[in-house]
Amino acid sequence: MLIDISPLKHNRDFRYLFFGQFISFFGTMMTFVALPYQVFQLTNSTLAVGMLGLVEFVPLLITAFIGGALSDAMDRRKLLIGAEIGMALGISVLLFNSLLPAPHVWLIFVIAAFLSALNGIHRPSLDAMAPRLVKHHEIQAAAILTTFKATVGMIGGPAIAGIFIANFGLAWTYTLDLATFVFSILAINLIKAMPPLIESQNPLSFKSIIESLRYAMSRHELLGTYAVDFAAMVFAMPNALFPALASSLHSTKWLGWFYSAPAIGALIITLFSGWTKKIMHHGRAVIFAALLWGVAIIGFGLSMSPWLMVAFLVLAGAADSVSGIFRVTIWNETIPDNIRGRMASLELISYMSGPALGNAQAGLMASTIGLHQAITLGGTLCIIGVIAAALLLPGFWKYVKK
Repeated sequence: MLIDISPLKHNRDFRYLFFGQFISFFGTMMTFVALPYQVFQLTNSTLAVGMLGLVEFVPLLITAFIGGALSDAMDRRKLLIGAEIGMALGISVLLFNSLLPAPHVWLIFVIAAFLSALNGIHRPSLDAMAPRLVKHHEIQAAAILTTFKATVGMIGGPAIAGIFIANFGLAWTYTLDLATFVFSILAINLIKAMPPLIESQNPLSFKSIIESLRYAMSRHELLGTYAVDFAAMVFAMPNALFPALASSLHSTKWLGWFYSAPAIGALIITLFSGWTKKIMHHGRAVIFAALLWGVAIIGFGLSMSPWLMVAFLVLAGAADSVSGIFRVTIWNETIPDNIRGRMASLELISYMSGPALGNAQAGLMASTIGLHQAITLGGTLCIIGVIAAALLLPGFWKYVKK
């Protein structure tokens, strides 16, 4: 069965949000490739590339809670527009820096931290908006469309980035990302205002944040989604090593392939996602998919052939897409709207901090024991972490679609 596009047909505002973010995410993924590439070119250090992820993690950890609380107490559309304007300014600084005769590495790190901080405001509002823009029975279909949007961007963005970096330079890469933000901001402006359904008092209070943490701790299925994704990303996220791997193969074309390959697998899953409607045990689906991710990363680390490495990354992306579909469905079907922004901030911390920490540890491990050894060990630790989460959270293993 093919992907269900009915949420786009029946919901005007969801359609504007979807296509605005669809275009914007292409640019974001271009910068996602350009930043570590530029750092590696300037420093020739995998450790420096790994530290880029760590620098992005700290501000995200702080602003995610703030962004989640604000999105439960303010107009989510306005928050989204404000965050995107700030991001556009940050990309403008990266563009200016790339045009200098000797670009500043420290400035790249500062802007990377700035963009990550704004993402902590942007993402909770974005995630909390979607369930209110579709009908309840369309939630899983909307989640699959969101995954589809991300996977196409993760394929096209890095591919275009590779072409632009190789043929036109980093400046044009950042310029194109800046242009996508303009399109996205215009699309968001067409969406109706989205004030909170329930008036909130002191949204940034400690009590407000603790309320969401208590809710998450009381739900095994939510904790499980966070724990499994965190384990997979922290231990088995080799993205920071892609520039070094491409360099060892003496061809920059593999850089784009490595970044795009997981999204190719995810795209295949989302295009033929009709079968997911028949799966009732969502918790088990997430667990098995995360285990497959770990196995695929081990295969990637053991491979010496570039095309075989790409194939394992495609398999990893397919597994991650299955996990993502059911994780998002669990969140959107079970979390009340009045705390959805704060819960989205917890999901963001899990989703973004995992790769940030994972890139840092991958860079450190690779500088210590070697590229392929670090990747293989990471995949093994991922499998151990996922099994531990399944055993410690039986409610997650038993969770069935509502």
